[in-house]
Amino acid sequence: MNCCAKKSGCEMWVRTFGSKDIDAISALLVKTWHATYDDIYGVERVNEITAEWHNPSALAMQVRMLNSECLVADNGKNIAGMAYGREEEPGIIKLHQLYVLPDFHGQGVGAMLLKEIEDSFFDAKQFFLEVEEKNIQAIRFYEKHDYRQSGTVDNCGREDSGIAALVFTRNRS
Repeated sequence: MNCCAKKSGCEMWVRTFGSKDIDAISALLVKTWHATYDDIYGVERVNEITAEWHNPSALAMQVRMLNSECLVADNGKNIAGMAYGREEEPGIIKLHQLYVLPDFHGQGVGAMLLKEIEDSFFDAKQFFLEVEEKNIQAIRFYEKHDYRQSGTVDNCGREDSGIAALVFTRNRS
């Protein structure tokens, strides 16, 4: 994948990530989760979640999942963001992860990743995702990209997580 964008002097490409990227992606997820969720869940809970969900073994499993796409935004020096989506049932894609390092917010990195995930599943009819209701920045981002709230879940991310979230959906016309 050779999506390239220049914004604010930053040149960024979106590409599929593989096993060589796992440690950098794990570090990115830990950093973005602390920046986003420490004030919501507390540092200890974020440490627990990132240790379980974003460790290299968990990420290595994602790379091997069928009917999925694992992407990074890369400027040749840094991985600035990542996205992971998977076809949950025919034509229905769940965006499991889309995270951008805080230093790269506002530079179009998230939009590039979202577009590439959507383009990767060219025959999909619907995309959906779960977002923490207090994550206003993410909600605004997804609404800007034509996602609309369609429901709620009691266990975001994992069964029995106890993390409530809003469900956002976008239908492809």
